[in-house]
Amino acid sequence: MSVNPLITRRQVLAGIGATTLLPYSNLIAAEENKMRGALMILSTPYTESNEVDYEDLAKEVAFCANCGVQGLVWPQNSSEQRYLSKEERIKGFQTLAEANRGTGMALVFGVQADDTEGMLEYAIIAESLNPDGMIAIPPTTANSLEEIRDYYRALCEITDKPVFVQTSGGPDIELTIDFLVDLARELPQCGYIKEEYGRVQERMLALQKYKPDPIRSVLGATFGRGWLYEMRIGTDGVMTGGAMYGDIFAKMWEFHQLGDEEALLDCYSKLLLITNLDSLIPGVRLYVMQKRGVFKTTKSRRGEYSFSPQQIEEIDYRFEALKPYLIA
Repeated sequence: MSVNPLITRRQVLAGIGATTLLPYSNLIAAEENKMRGALMILSTPYTESNEVDYEDLAKEVAFCANCGVQGLVWPQNSSEQRYLSKEERIKGFQTLAEANRGTGMALVFGVQADDTEGMLEYAIIAESLNPDGMIAIPPTTANSLEEIRDYYRALCEITDKPVFVQTSGGPDIELTIDFLVDLARELPQCGYIKEEYGRVQERMLALQKYKPDPIRSVLGATFGRGWLYEMRIGTDGVMTGGAMYGDIFAKMWEFHQLGDEEALLDCYSKLLLITNLDSLIPGVRLYVMQKRGVFKTTKSRRGEYSFSPQQIEEIDYRFEALKPYLIA
């Protein structure tokens, strides 16, 4: 589907005026179940000339489908969304909508922006591509919870699909448990929470009291480092930048569903071995994406990454421990 990426401010405002509050009838149980499990925030690949590599972005979708994850999310902070232009984000939406067709994975588009008007530009285009859901970090320009509420109200005038409310990354305002519950009661689309604020697990337990209505799904993040605990206290999955380990995350969810605690503990332990390298070897995740044949380069707009022979040896040593759980 071709969408004009250069949507104007006037078109956005006209779209808002023409749109009434949509019914919440789309969220049948089968669709809600797609918002559980291992949802991978995709990394953004770049060419050697530092352009977004849409071919590799589509390849990442195929890789994740082969891994067996439940869903894809793009672009969020793990996708370097702050370094992407509006045109790049919109072309990425289009690329992913096409690449994900028929895979069975949920597709969630990140539509956040600094303010409501900017968010709506992305949301209108995203909705036209019929994703399974959206996620929006609160607007950085908001000065109160009421302004944040208005931002999500505007988004829910555009879509009746699940909307994940991310509890971090916006202004220095806590999205309290009471706020999240009230928001979900008013806007059922917003009953999906990506929880990563403060004492995360305590907040997750507090949200559990309000499930399944109005809170429908609570997901963790932080590269899955707390996921074992979070699964055991009853959360619904993880949404994090881990596509390079997609098969590991998929296996963890499978073991959890089967009640195979021994395999789950071992798989989680092996994952921690390599994710602990993140703070020691910058760019290790992109190295793994290239190692696994998904990305051509380890380019990033955050900085230049290079790897010494010793660093490569350590990455490979820890990656080897994952072998029992990797796809062929």
